[in-house]
Amino acid sequence: FPQACSPFIQPARCYARPVRRKVKDIPSHLDDLPPTMLKKDYANVPAVDSVDDVVRRLLSLEMANQKEKMKIKTQQLVEKVRRSPSDNGSSEVQVAVLTAKIRTLEEHLQRHPKDKNNRRRMLMALDQRNKLLAYLRRVRFAAFQHTCSQLGILYSLPPAYKRRATKRWLVKKAFCLKVFQEAQKLKAAERLKQRRERWARAVREKEAAQ
Repeated sequence: FPQACSPFIQPARCYARPVRRKVKDIPSHLDDLPPTMLKKDYANVPAVDSVDDVVRRLLSLEMANQKEKMKIKTQQLVEKVRRSPSDNGSSEVQVAVLTAKIRTLEEHLQRHPKDKNNRRRMLMALDQRNKLLAYLRRVRFAAFQHTCSQLGILYSLPPAYKRRATKRWLVKKAFCLKVFQEAQKLKAAERLKQRRERWARAVREKEAAQ
């Protein structure tokens, strides 16, 4: 226990102790990347095999920041769903890139729940991914199932739109129905008049021909 302060010296500073929050160990989707893997910029360089262990360690993911790890993770997700080796812009690839971004933002918000700017970015990315998944589900259902299974996405259908039935809306709807019915009656009388005129014209033309 901390030593009590003197009642004559700084009496207002010892009325409460600061509360220290425990930092939670939040699992990351980047934990499955091996630390010995090379960074994306040096993976295909042939001279990397001839360097010593210290340089290779500096070029590996052990010394990499989160941005460089995100490049490797995004590339792995894209490789799972791309249609061909040259496919870089299909709907499946865009869904994979957005999935990596969303998972990173989710982990950040678990540590910093009051970060409203990143929460807005995550919601925008979620909306964009849902639009792409809805398009895939409507156009290429097999590719939609493959993408969701490979990336571990649980897609749920959006709820059906249901408008709240207020008194003003009900009155407006009844008025619109009444106007529509009156317009249909006027159109029916006009159509009947035109039909009779056509029939009379046909009769006159027939009599003239005879």
